[in-house]
Amino acid sequence: MPALRRTFLAAGLSLLALPFVAGLSAEPAPQAKKKISIGVSVPAADHGWTAGVIWWAKQAMELYPDVEWVFSPAQTPEKQIADIEQMMAKGVDGLVILATESAPLTPVAKAAHEQGILIVNVDRGFLEPVADVFLEGDNKAFGRKSAQFMVEKLGGKGNIVILEGIPCTVNTDRVNAAMEVFNANPGIKVVGQASGMWNRQKSLEVMETLLVKNPRIDAVWASDDDMALGVEQAIREAGRDKEMWILGGAGMKEIVKKVMDKDPMYPANITYPPSMIATGIQLAVGILRDGNREKIMPFMPQHLLIDVELITPENAKRYYFPKSVF
Repeated sequence: MPALRRTFLAAGLSLLALPFVAGLSAEPAPQAKKKISIGVSVPAADHGWTAGVIWWAKQAMELYPDVEWVFSPAQTPEKQIADIEQMMAKGVDGLVILATESAPLTPVAKAAHEQGILIVNVDRGFLEPVADVFLEGDNKAFGRKSAQFMVEKLGGKGNIVILEGIPCTVNTDRVNAAMEVFNANPGIKVVGQASGMWNRQKSLEVMETLLVKNPRIDAVWASDDDMALGVEQAIREAGRDKEMWILGGAGMKEIVKKVMDKDPMYPANITYPPSMIATGIQLAVGILRDGNREKIMPFMPQHLLIDVELITPENAKRYYFPKSVF
């Protein structure tokens, strides 16, 4: 082959190896789709309901391996605030938050919202409307339905004590709705009221004090199943289990079984599923994963309420899940 021809051939091959020829760009390489990142911040499993929350959160996150999850349970509001600040620093696209307490978590949620992070708030609401979506059980219905059952069961007359939970919107809505019913029935006397902090041991101690102060109690509005178990222990240890009954709430399997078996200390219960955290996670993924947040949010409800149901011996089998963690 002549030397000149070899030179032109080599030059042509070199041009083919370049990313462009005569000003024409080559097709750009497809870029990998950026993973969305979602932080999930919930209370630690310090009682049965929050253990259920963690279990359901993990079930939901496992459905989406293409999402980068940052999951952190917190024992205290201070720890939860620090967790959320870390998630913000990592650049998460969204946050699913079930607050340990409403008031202290509101400022950090507001800061995240102002940073442009999608906020899905589950169960315990913030004190300002900073969430893009707020999903909760109907706690006013919880308080009203449980109080109405108690009034009817007592025939409109009796001495009751009330156990409140952790200071948050959930507790406020439940207690205020229940008190409206009790106050409308003058035969019902609230002879004691204290916070059991949705904790079994704390409720045991609180109930011990209430029992000492009140020689006659006909029923206990415990508003939570973990608290109900602590109350039951105090009542039995005081030898007063024939004098009163308890109404808890949330549908813990042990309590539902007692209702189903017609245990006289547990004539009824109220549903309040911890699986609502999984619904919140599903909402966050649905809004963020395809990059259509701005198009989706105009038709996304800002407030979603999950109804609650009264559990009685007649329908308890429908709400009994023996393999559940709660």
